[in-house]
Amino acid sequence: MEFLRERLAAKLGGAALETSNAGVIRVVNRASDTPPPAAPAAAIAAKPASRSTATAAPAEPGARRDAKGGVPTWGYEGAGGPAHWARLAPEFSTCARGSRQSPIDIQGGIAVDLEPIVFDYRASRFRVIDDGRSVRVDVDPGHAIEVLGRRYELQQFHFHRPAEERIDGRQFAMAAHLVHRAADGRLAVVAVLLEQGSANAIVQAVWNNLPLERGEPVVARQSLELASLLPEDRGYYTYMGSLTTPPCTEGVLWMVMRQPVQLSAEQIAIFARLYPMNARPVQQAAGRLIKQSN
Repeated sequence: MEFLRERLAAKLGGAALETSNAGVIRVVNRASDTPPPAAPAAAIAAKPASRSTATAAPAEPGARRDAKGGVPTWGYEGAGGPAHWARLAPEFSTCARGSRQSPIDIQGGIAVDLEPIVFDYRASRFRVIDDGRSVRVDVDPGHAIEVLGRRYELQQFHFHRPAEERIDGRQFAMAAHLVHRAADGRLAVVAVLLEQGSANAIVQAVWNNLPLERGEPVVARQSLELASLLPEDRGYYTYMGSLTTPPCTEGVLWMVMRQPVQLSAEQIAIFARLYPMNARPVQQAAGRLIKQSN
């Protein structure tokens, strides 16, 4: 028995062994019966709340914002459509209060000897993004236009269906808007009207690289000849207007190419599957001066 007590004591370390009269060995734990001290209150308070219980900051009253709490949600129909843009957020108020909004029905332009637009477009790498409102194409830096003594760098171009601008009441199947920005922040948009006809190689190159997921850009392996998107006749209409999407910023120089460019019915149908309609309605010209090339 004494040998067994010694072996058990060696294995149990600090535990004590007691032997009853019946020869039964009991193990007695000498550790304190007092529970371990509670963690300090400050330590508990410092523990971060779980993501599931964290309270998000309240949204700005009247603004319906995206899932990340950023740009207010807007679109082309329903509660987020053009008629409601100005009420979605304070920064969109110009969409209703502005006096030089776009697009417009271009009528009664004054025919003059307009300064030619100098297009400094070359072959460029590009990426295609479905941003949830249109198909947008981003290109390398360095492409620009020069007009009225100012150079505007090309930022991106995107598509609308149908064309937002009209010419003497005529509406076109689609339009491409090439958005440019000058060093001083001024904006200039070149609008290329697209009508149904023969297939368009540059549009097809964009469609070939359409992303499978919205918001996920596809970097194309080939380059894009940007000048191929322009018509042969570089005559244009020009007026001062705004962005045609929120926040509808005014002071935008518009140049609408007079000659439409063709794309096929199949190419139009591809875009229509993504965006059957993504055009802001025509706005009041409000007596603005419109000039056009002779």
